[in-house]
Amino acid sequence: MRLFIGILLLVFGFLWGGLSSCNKPVLLSKGNLTFSTDTVVFDTVFTTVGSTTKYLKIYNPDLRSLNIEEIELMGGEASVYRINVDGISATSHKDLILAPKDSLFIFVEVTLQVNNTTNPLIVEDSIRFRTNGQDQFVKLAAWGQDAYFHYSNFQLDSLDFNEGIWPNDKPHVIYGAAIVDSAKTLTIQAGTQVYLHKNALLYVYKGALQIEGQAGNEVVFQGDRLEQEYQDIAGQYYGIYFHEAQPSAINYAILKNGTSGVHLYSQDPNNSSYTLTMENTQIYNQARYGVFIYAGAKVKAENCIISKNGTHALLVLQGGDFNFNHCDLLGYGSSTNPAVGISNYYNDYNQNQTLVSSISEGKLQNCVIYGNLNTELAIDTIQMAGIELNFDFDYCVFKSQTNYQDSFYGSHVNWNANPLFTNPAERDFTFSSNSSLSNAAISSAVFTDIFGQPRNNPPDIGAIELP
Repeated sequence: MRLFIGILLLVFGFLWGGLSSCNKPVLLSKGNLTFSTDTVVFDTVFTTVGSTTKYLKIYNPDLRSLNIEEIELMGGEASVYRINVDGISATSHKDLILAPKDSLFIFVEVTLQVNNTTNPLIVEDSIRFRTNGQDQFVKLAAWGQDAYFHYSNFQLDSLDFNEGIWPNDKPHVIYGAAIVDSAKTLTIQAGTQVYLHKNALLYVYKGALQIEGQAGNEVVFQGDRLEQEYQDIAGQYYGIYFHEAQPSAINYAILKNGTSGVHLYSQDPNNSSYTLTMENTQIYNQARYGVFIYAGAKVKAENCIISKNGTHALLVLQGGDFNFNHCDLLGYGSSTNPAVGISNYYNDYNQNQTLVSSISEGKLQNCVIYGNLNTELAIDTIQMAGIELNFDFDYCVFKSQTNYQDSFYGSHVNWNANPLFTNPAERDFTFSSNSSLSNAAISSAVFTDIFGQPRNNPPDIGAIELP
């Protein structure tokens, strides 16, 4: 009996010891956190417009779990910042256990208030992390910029009409559309920065647009996402759309990262002149077209560089007139389409008809059409009674598998002569004296190049003149 009791006590002792070991306190790390950065920085954010989401990563470098006693946004509920920890949005988070060698994302956003100033204003806050009684901080910094906002919602018939002069003291941000209505004129001054939201456009409806940039003080159109990762993303907005516009002009402008840089539909029947005169302008990294002339619009362009677009640098569809002098019409984008496509017809499959129009003036002089494809110029036309096709191409460099012999190709067209651009991948279209462009143009009324450099006699082909 005593032996049985002894064995029972021994077993009970083992069980008690086992149970006691299960209840031992977890040994937590006595260390602190490490961070992916000491400051979360937001580039310029327009006031009243929410930022993109940035993140911060925190690490537990120890071999033991770490108790994060508190994560606190120091500005509290009044802060312009918002933080999300482990899927929960709040200004304070407590008692989070971070496993050994594990990490956790903290997501941060900011919406800034109007600051009533034309200059960017830095707005700061911080996030406090308390572990083992010690505080660590990560700073938050954003540059806020007031802007003029233009907003149209066509579905709600809420339209933003514009005329007169846009001030250039603050950026202009377009949501939906900024509209220039019939018989009105909008002037955009030198140095104006125009930012467009997704699918937004500047819509010139039977009115006129005057963009008055200057060398070194261009008017710039781009998307409204200013973070570094958006600097070379095409298709961020639509572009500038002219609908039967009155005579308009674009001088010293930069249009980048849109869908269709300049889109012209039809011609004002009361306007016998050009729909658009464009000078000293760069259009690049459009998802589709640099310049799209459709259904009878007329464009005159001088000293323009249109390059690295998704489909065409220049597309003429269902006719229209064009006169390009000293222009670079270039591929070098990701497209399998030629840099220049010209057609005087359009197949409307919805109406089961082919629409054909004239090209009364189709002039390319002192221009270079080049790129990565074997052929960068494509012409497809329908000739019929009452339709004009008046082409005049001369003093140009064209890249094409076929050296065409049509009469409108002048005797000074140079086929497939490499212009030897310095770095097309980086949009550096300068060249050296052994280029096919050097001294190969004919003198005209274009006395300076796109950068204001005086032209020689004879001048160089394209928008850039060698000093």
